[in-house]
Amino acid sequence: MFAEDDPRLGQLLDGIVRLAAGELHSRIEVSPARDELDAIIMGTNLLAEDLEIIYQELEQRVESRTQLLHQAHEEMRAMALTDSLTGLANRSAFVAALTQAQADAATTEDTLPPAVVLLDLDAFKTINDTRGHAVGDRVLAMVGDRIRRSVRETDVVARLGGDEFAVLMPATSATRAAGVGTRILQALNEPIEMDNDSVHCGASMGLRISEPDETAEQLMVEADIAMYASKAEGRSKLKIFEPAMLHARQLRSQLAEDLRGAIADSELVLFYQPIVELASGRIEGVEALVRWNHPERGMVMPDEFLPIAEDAGLMSELGIWVLRTAIEQLRHWREDGIAPPEMSMRVNIAATDLQRLEFIEEVRDILTRADLSPDLLVIELTEQAIIMGNELDRYSLNSLRKLGVGLEIDDFGTGYSSISYLRRLPVDRVKVDRSILMELGTDPDQPALIAAVLQLIRACGLEAVWEGVETAEQAEYLRSIGCISAQGYYYSRPLAALDMARLLQMENAPWHHSAGLHPS
Repeated sequence: MFAEDDPRLGQLLDGIVRLAAGELHSRIEVSPARDELDAIIMGTNLLAEDLEIIYQELEQRVESRTQLLHQAHEEMRAMALTDSLTGLANRSAFVAALTQAQADAATTEDTLPPAVVLLDLDAFKTINDTRGHAVGDRVLAMVGDRIRRSVRETDVVARLGGDEFAVLMPATSATRAAGVGTRILQALNEPIEMDNDSVHCGASMGLRISEPDETAEQLMVEADIAMYASKAEGRSKLKIFEPAMLHARQLRSQLAEDLRGAIADSELVLFYQPIVELASGRIEGVEALVRWNHPERGMVMPDEFLPIAEDAGLMSELGIWVLRTAIEQLRHWREDGIAPPEMSMRVNIAATDLQRLEFIEEVRDILTRADLSPDLLVIELTEQAIIMGNELDRYSLNSLRKLGVGLEIDDFGTGYSSISYLRRLPVDRVKVDRSILMELGTDPDQPALIAAVLQLIRACGLEAVWEGVETAEQAEYLRSIGCISAQGYYYSRPLAALDMARLLQMENAPWHHSAGLHPS
């Protein structure tokens, strides 16, 4: 038994209290007696040592876990501010950096304002559609790297999404910013080499220098407006924002809204231009050409509103309206007995229509409702749209061919004209661009060129429609070398439906080439 007055009992109790309070480093002194009480004290000290070791290990684990959590947080923060494909800043990071640069310029005397460049690749959609998304992603990564190597170390390069990039130049002058923008354009105009091939994309660029009290979003919107002005003026250019551009953008946006309503409210009208058989002069087909009868601006030509329709995503809706209206018109002419039985209707469609799986059924449904044979419809697509198409495009073209619809390459001679691709395409004929005929009669080498184009087309088992025939001499030359069909102002300008009907009624007699022009 222990003596109640043994001081070691107080020391033991005091040590236990300290341990309970968390003082794991404290120890109880062992006496020389080495009796049972000392054994208890020694056991308590051993327990304290074990607890201290366990606590130290726990602290190390907590510290390690805390570091890992902090590292993960930083990595997640970096991921949230970084574009995963290119490693550039993303939109959130760019806006934050721009906001800070604007604040620095506002609070620091004699500091130049920041500048923003927005750029959009000119040919990326074609690359993506024809070569696949994997190649498209590689192109975006290479473009990002070229931009980064073209700017200063203090500049921030971001990918905002898709094929749109941005550059922030803190504290810079307009001249210096334009110089950086020019370097970027030059870098992007160089071909991108990949897989023993090269692609060209180029870019359109808008530049805006920040002004006092302007938000980051306002600045980016104005740079975006300048970029679209660059696209409208011509590709691979740098445009600096001007206030007049804002009005033009607002007008364009309003026109896009008007066009959306025009498709629904029948403000669009079709004009028709005949395709003539050269040997007999008879009308073998007509091409439907869309016009916009704007309630305030009058007749708007397609060169003005088709780019708006493309930007607004209205091309498919517009194309189906044209197709349905043109086929219905052909049905009416046939019911009225004024359209020759074999006369076809030519309709232009956009390349985007070939990407829609429902397009084939829409064509089939329109023809069925009109009770017309598919071979009375000829669909025209641009040369570039056909040659640059992907697997879905080729599926759509083959499906149209199986349906019995005629397929024609429009604007032949302006792009990729070659036997190698003409032999592969599921088309029936080509429409030779008007530029091929323009110098006939003035350039002594032009007849040889025309003959060569005709030989190229026929070598592929196709026939040609010659566009842009404006004189009797051109028509006679084409007929003399065996060309089959022609179209142009010499025969008729595009005509409203009623005027076209009158012209078809004259079709009872052969077309006389002395007829001259027909006013629209």
